[in-house]
Amino acid sequence: MRINGDRLWDTLMDMAKIGPGIAGGNNRQTLTDADAEGRSLFKTWCDKAGMTVGVDKMGTMFATRAGTDPDALPVYVGSHLDTQPTGGKYDGVLGVLAALEVVRTMNDLGIKTKHPIVVTNWANEEGARFAPAMLASGVFAGVHTLDYAYGRKDPDGKTYGDELKRIGWLGDEEVGARKMHAYFEYHIEQGPILEAADKTIGVVTHCQGLWWLEFTLTGKEAHTGSTPMAMRVNAGLAMSRIVEMVQSVAMENQPGAVAGVGQVFFSPNSRNVLPGKVVFTVDLRTPDKEKLDRMRAKIEAETKKISDGLGVGCAVEAIGHFEPVTFDPKLVASVRNAAEKLGYSHMDIISGAGHDACWAAKVAPATMVMCPCVGGLSHNEAEEISKEWAAAGADVLFHAVVETAEIVA
Repeated sequence: MRINGDRLWDTLMDMAKIGPGIAGGNNRQTLTDADAEGRSLFKTWCDKAGMTVGVDKMGTMFATRAGTDPDALPVYVGSHLDTQPTGGKYDGVLGVLAALEVVRTMNDLGIKTKHPIVVTNWANEEGARFAPAMLASGVFAGVHTLDYAYGRKDPDGKTYGDELKRIGWLGDEEVGARKMHAYFEYHIEQGPILEAADKTIGVVTHCQGLWWLEFTLTGKEAHTGSTPMAMRVNAGLAMSRIVEMVQSVAMENQPGAVAGVGQVFFSPNSRNVLPGKVVFTVDLRTPDKEKLDRMRAKIEAETKKISDGLGVGCAVEAIGHFEPVTFDPKLVASVRNAAEKLGYSHMDIISGAGHDACWAAKVAPATMVMCPCVGGLSHNEAEEISKEWAAAGADVLFHAVVETAEIVA
C-alpha cells in the first residue's frame, strides 16, 4: 500500500501559491492574511476528504477521520502551515499535507481503523512573528498559559490574541482538552545528514534541547565621527564580542552542540550614530541536557564580563526553551519497520530543529519521520526536496499511522 505521490506533490504546489515569497519560496507567517487563506484551503481539502474540522482557542486546526471505536483515543498526525518570512515550500507544510494524504489514501483503499485519525495544523510553530516557536503546541502541552500566548507581540506591537481574532480563526475548543493515543510528525530534515549519507528516510529518535536567549544591551547614542574612541559606550562593540564568544562556546562543546546569533536590532540604526540599544537573540542547542545548561550559563556569564568591561548595560531574557526529547521507542520502531518493509534506505537521526512533536511528547507517545532536503537548506526560499523523497516519507508515515490506529478488517 502506497500513498498517491502525484496528488501529494500537487497539493504541496497548490498551497505554495498562497503567500508567495520573492525568490520561489513562501512568506506565510502566523496570523497574516496569507495564513488565513492557507488555512481556508486546507479546511476545504479536509472537508472533501470527509473529515470534521475543529479549531481551538490558539487557532490550531484538528481535522478528524472517525474510527470504529467511539471510545478509542485518536492518533494525531501533523505539523504546521506557517512559514518563515523567507521560508520554503516544504518546512512544516509537508507534514500537514502528507497527513492529509494519509487520510485520502485510506479513503481510496476503503481502510477503516479502530482509532480516529486527526490531521493537525499547529499554529505559530515557526515563532518568526510571535516568539517563542511552537507556541500553540506549547500551550496545548501546558508549557505556556493561554494569557501568555495571547500577549505575545510581533515587531509592530500587535498581539497574538488580537491578530487571531482579526483573521477569523479563533476557535472555541479549550487548548489541551484533546487526548492523544499517539502523535506522528513528518518533516524535512532541515540539515545535510540524510542527503550526505544517501538515505531516504530519517528515523527520528531524539530532538535537541534548546535555549533562545534575548539580550538587550544599553549603551550611549553618540556621533560616530566626533566621539573619541576611549569615551564611547558602544553597545554595538559589545554585541560583536558576544557573537564571537558564542561561537567559541559552541566549539568548546563539540561534538553535538550548536549556537549562533540570528536576529539583531540596532537603535537608532543610523550610519553615523553609535547604537544606544542593541537587542539580539542567541539560539543554542544540543541533545545533552547537562551540556545545554552549561553552555547557557557560560554564555550569560561571559556576556556580563564583556558588557561590564565596556560600561554597557545588559539584560537577558529566556524567550524559548525545551528540554532534549527522547521519542517513544515503540513508535520509533514502527517507523523503522515501515521503512524496512517498503524497502527504503533509512538511518536513525537526531532532529537538530525544534518541532511541535517536542511538546506533543509531553502529553502522549510521539515520534517523527524525516526526508532529506537538498544541501540541507531550510528557512530559505531555495529550500528544495524531490517528489520521490516526499512520497517515500509519506509512505512510511502512512504505514506507521495505520498500524498504530489499528486496521479493522
